[in-house]
Amino acid sequence: MKDIYADLLWRELIHQSTDAAFLPDWLNSGSRTLYAGFDPTAESLHVGHLLPLLMLRRFQLAGHRPIALIGGATGMIGDPSGKSQERNLLSAEALRANVAGLQQQMQRFLDFDAGPLSAVLANNADWMQGFSYLDFLRDVGKNFPINAMLAKDSVRARLERSDSGMSYTEFSYMLLQAYDFVHLYDRFGCQLQIGGSDQWGNITAGIDLGRRMRSASLYGMTCPLLTKSDGSKMGKTEKGALWLSADRTSPYAFYQYWINVADQDAGRCLRVLTELEQAEVDELDRLRDEQPHARHSQKRLAEELTRLVHGDDGLAAAERATAVFFGAEIDRLTDGQLAEIFAEVPSRQLPRARLEQPGLSLIQALTEAGLAKSNSEARRAIQQGGAYVNNRRRDDLDTLLTAADLASETVMVLRTGKKRYALLRFQ
Repeated sequence: MKDIYADLLWRELIHQSTDAAFLPDWLNSGSRTLYAGFDPTAESLHVGHLLPLLMLRRFQLAGHRPIALIGGATGMIGDPSGKSQERNLLSAEALRANVAGLQQQMQRFLDFDAGPLSAVLANNADWMQGFSYLDFLRDVGKNFPINAMLAKDSVRARLERSDSGMSYTEFSYMLLQAYDFVHLYDRFGCQLQIGGSDQWGNITAGIDLGRRMRSASLYGMTCPLLTKSDGSKMGKTEKGALWLSADRTSPYAFYQYWINVADQDAGRCLRVLTELEQAEVDELDRLRDEQPHARHSQKRLAEELTRLVHGDDGLAAAERATAVFFGAEIDRLTDGQLAEIFAEVPSRQLPRARLEQPGLSLIQALTEAGLAKSNSEARRAIQQGGAYVNNRRRDDLDTLLTAADLASETVMVLRTGKKRYALLRFQ
């Protein structure tokens, strides 16, 4: 078994833990079962979920058994931790769709066919649906001191706000999540819960409930939230969250995010988000100090994360799209992919009939796209070898463009010089 505690310490992935003097030996003395919970607030996980999800993966690779718990029941309420106001409640139909989406994504990160160490995918709706309100109050609620709940940071911060309080529904969230720990202890012998640092109150509540209901010794550990060096959340883009679903964030956009991570954040990201060993990370740190322009750390980070989240095919597509922007010939891309790659590039729409025989002259295409102010300027660009169609040089003044010259279903990519692009869209 790998010394998971020492690895987590090196990666600076332990923010808080119970029983810090006991946990290292306990984890290294045998295979343990642990869990992390994920509420299905959307059909996809986002980058903010990566740290606890990868923590489960690290524990499994080190010889422990992970449980990924999807909150089909708790998701109906919404976790108040770290929130300044109450979440909008999801419909049962939306919740079912979200649970299905998360279940599919979990399988990319965890091994569900590893014998005794096989990961478990659980949904707390499966056991909470069997509780009546009175049974839950009698069996669980009586073991939950109100003063302990009021002392939790997540509750106290909300109650102290003058502009918003906390509903009884949200207040009950802690009881439901705490009971998850007890149920997983009963069914799987689970003794460790992990989560983000904002989950500390919920984790310790579950530990306390396990002690009161089962006299069980349960443990907790949190990882830091994924933030930039300035304290802001990582994974936020102009278009919103950075999702793990290719339908919401393409492999190209995902790859580009990590390629553009600041130098001061790259080292930490390599530690907490990849499985690279310490020697390689240390070498990348050295290269970043000596050759910051080469961006070795960012390229390795983007490669590792994109492969993990989107597979080899997703990484290949992202690298191909990146190469296109820097002049590689365009091949096997779609309208949507080109729209992402050239999101900031000017474009113009023309009738598709312009591509019919005899075709649109290259000279006209360059002027229509705004890459040349006049036909004479377009001619000079072509004669000097600076005119490109789909990143292929075209130096014949008599070139006529037809539908065969489209880069995708409806888009033609024109370029003059090294990086001056424009798109023509034919409808």
